[in-house]
Amino acid sequence: MSLPTQPLRDEHAGLFPHVEEIRKTAEKIGSAPLSEITLGVDEAYDFLAHHLKIHAEAEEAALYPVVQKLLGSPDVTKTMSRDHVEIIAHIEELAALKKDLKSDPLPSAQAEALRRVLYGAYALVKVHFAKEEEIYLNILDEKMSAEAVLEMYTKMEAAAHAAMEAARAA
Repeated sequence: MSLPTQPLRDEHAGLFPHVEEIRKTAEKIGSAPLSEITLGVDEAYDFLAHHLKIHAEAEEAALYPVVQKLLGSPDVTKTMSRDHVEIIAHIEELAALKKDLKSDPLPSAQAEALRRVLYGAYALVKVHFAKEEEIYLNILDEKMSAEAVLEMYTKMEAAAHAAMEAARAA
């Protein structure tokens, strides 16, 4: 028997390999050629800025209001929303750092800053996904019908599509 939240769990499963690539890129700094690091940083940025950020906006629009209603308080998702704010700050810092990837080997301070941002983003996203899956999705599975979860997931997809369109227009 499939869980009502299986589509959300599947979506996370599809995103998680990209999260692991962020960690792998951070591990390469200082040992891999600049071209390999630059490619990894570009891929990490693309994933975070153009996929994960959209996913977060969809959660804010469709998932978190449902969790708030089920648990009876608008405050129950504040810590998760704060994760999103911090992830966006890491995306912005990564954007600034990636512009300066020019000298091979990277200067020590630049390598340290890049590692810090990549490892920070990795940890934030990994823990954020774990909290959603271990807490929120289990609550949804317990308290909602498969049809209601599917309706919420459809709203998430619509919100993600709207966020993508807005990003393209910007």
